[in-house]
Amino acid sequence: MTRRTDIDVRPITEAEFADWQRALNTGFLMPPAVAAEQLEARRHLFVPGRSIGAFDGERCVATFRSFDQELTAVGGALVQADAVSNVTVSPTHRRRGLLTRMMARDLAAARERGDVVATLIAAEYPIYGRYGFGPATTMTEWTVDVPRAGLDPRRAVPGDGGRIDLVDGEDVRKLGPELHERLRRAQPGAVSRADLWWQTRTGVLSTDGSPWTEPFYAVYRSADGGVEGMVAYKADDRWGDAKQPLNTVTVQWLLAVTPAAERALWSYLFSIDWVTTVKSGWRAPDDLLPHLLPDPRAARITTQADWLWVRILDVVRALEARTYEGRGSLVLEVVDRWGSPRSSGPESGGGTSGGRWRLEAGPDGASCTATTESAHLVLDVGELAALWLGDESAVRLAALGRVREERAGAARVADALLRTSRRPWCPDMF
Repeated sequence: MTRRTDIDVRPITEAEFADWQRALNTGFLMPPAVAAEQLEARRHLFVPGRSIGAFDGERCVATFRSFDQELTAVGGALVQADAVSNVTVSPTHRRRGLLTRMMARDLAAARERGDVVATLIAAEYPIYGRYGFGPATTMTEWTVDVPRAGLDPRRAVPGDGGRIDLVDGEDVRKLGPELHERLRRAQPGAVSRADLWWQTRTGVLSTDGSPWTEPFYAVYRSADGGVEGMVAYKADDRWGDAKQPLNTVTVQWLLAVTPAAERALWSYLFSIDWVTTVKSGWRAPDDLLPHLLPDPRAARITTQADWLWVRILDVVRALEARTYEGRGSLVLEVVDRWGSPRSSGPESGGGTSGGRWRLEAGPDGASCTATTESAHLVLDVGELAALWLGDESAVRLAALGRVREERAGAARVADALLRTSRRPWCPDMF
C-alpha cells in the first residue's frame, strides 16, 4: 500500500484533466471512460487552481473542484461563497486522509480570497460535519395524485389577467437569467447561476454524455406582460389496460417570483390532458404547493432531506451580512474543531472560525465583534451555519445537545433573532 505521504495532492494541470475525469467517474460509479465530446464539454468547468487531484504515481485517485459562487443571505445580501463539488475518492484509496487534505487546501485558499462561506450539496450525510459544514436548507419533493387533488381542469387559465405560454430553449436562455436573478435576490439560500447552467438545461452543451431530449418549457406572464414564472417539465407515455391514460409529468425546475405565478404554473401542470400524476421536483419544504390544492392530501411527500450545506469561514461578515426582524444581543462562543489557529500551510485546515463574538442586531442592521465576555450560547461552527440562514432552531439544537446554553433563555433569544418567517431554499444542485 502506498504511504499517505507518497500520494501527491495538488491542483491539476489542463493536461491531467482527462485522468481527473476518469477518477471522477470512478468515484461516482459511472463508466470510467470519458467520450471525447463529453470531455470537451466538461472542459468548460476547468478553472486553473480550483480542480484538485490526488495522485498515486501517475494515476489520479481522488478529485475535488470548487468555483466562485454567490449565496443569498437572509434579507437579500449576496455573500461570496466557495462552492465545493465533484468530490470523490477511488475505492482503492479510502481512509487515507485524501479528502481532508483536499478540503484543507481548498478552504485555506477560500479564506485567502476572502470568501465568507463555503457551500456544497452532500451526497452522504456523515462526511462533511467534521469539516465544519452544517445542513442549512432542506428540500422536499411531492408526488401529486391529480384526480384526487380536486382542481377543475376547465379553470386552468389564470384568473388574474395573466397567461401561460409555451416557449423553446432559446426563449429560456433569453428570459431565464433575469427571472432567476429576481428570485435569488429574494430567496435566502439561493445561489448564483453561470451561463453554463442555462446552456446545459437547454441542450446547447452536454456535460454527462447523454443524448439531449428537450423538455417542455412554459412561462407565466402577468397582466402587464412581465415574465414572473417559468417551468421545465417532461412527461412519460403510460396507458392502463382499459386504454386509460396514466401519464406522469416530472418537473425539472420551476421558478416563480410571485405567488400568482407559482399558482398559475402549478394549475397549468395539473390541467394537462392525460396527466394523472405530477412529480414536483426539488422544492422548498414550506412550498405553497400542497395547500394550493383543494385536497392537500393528494400531494404525498416522496423525498425530504437536507440539501445545501454551509461552512462559515468569516463569522463577523456572515452575521453582519444578514438582516434581523427582531432586536437583541447575544454572545456566541463558536467552536471550530477542525484546523488550528497555530497551523499553517496549504493542508493545515485553513485556520479556524472559532472564537467568542457579541452580536448586536436589529431591523436597522447588525454588528458582530470579538469579545471576552461570558458566552450566552456555545455551539459548533456547523450548527452556526444551520442557524445562520434561519432554518434551524437553537431551542431544538439545545434539546438535541448540539448547542449549550450558558445563560438561561439564550436559545430562545437566538431563535427570535435568527429564524425567518419563510424557510431558506436552494433551487440548485451543483
